[in-house]
Amino acid sequence: MADEIINRVANSKLITVNLEDYYPQGNRVLFDIKDWLFKGFVLREKDFRAQALEFNWEQYQGAYIALTCSTDAIVPGWAYMLLSIHLEPYAKKTIIGNLDNLETAIYQDVINALDVSEFEDKPIIIKGCSKKPVPQNAYIMLANKLQPFAKSIMYGEACSSVPLYKKK
Repeated sequence: MADEIINRVANSKLITVNLEDYYPQGNRVLFDIKDWLFKGFVLREKDFRAQALEFNWEQYQGAYIALTCSTDAIVPGWAYMLLSIHLEPYAKKTIIGNLDNLETAIYQDVINALDVSEFEDKPIIIKGCSKKPVPQNAYIMLANKLQPFAKSIMYGEACSSVPLYKKK
């Protein structure tokens, strides 16, 4: 064999960051309060508070919760706050919104806590494909966090990456 096959990707200094590796474990729950409203539209404070007191919040131990109302009801802000106070001892995180908003909020916390000093002056590839529900906003947040540190940022796979940023 005259020509040996050399894996240039394996020998390169490229660092691949896969957001899927930072995916926090825990159930994601969409908690729809419409069933707690009179006819799905009217929040009766006394009834709402009673349901909140009687509800089994422990079932959400270690879960991530997105509070929502799927009807056109006008829900006062205190109602979501009340539910979040009941969830606080059990849930890892509670937001108002849908499951996409929840994933974005979860990844915002993950990326904010990420120590990127190890990426100082290094070429970075942000891996694009994921089997887990990594929100698009997470890629933007990561790129913005890496930019002041990285020598370069690319997106995709080492064999077919798209250049995004190069330090001048």
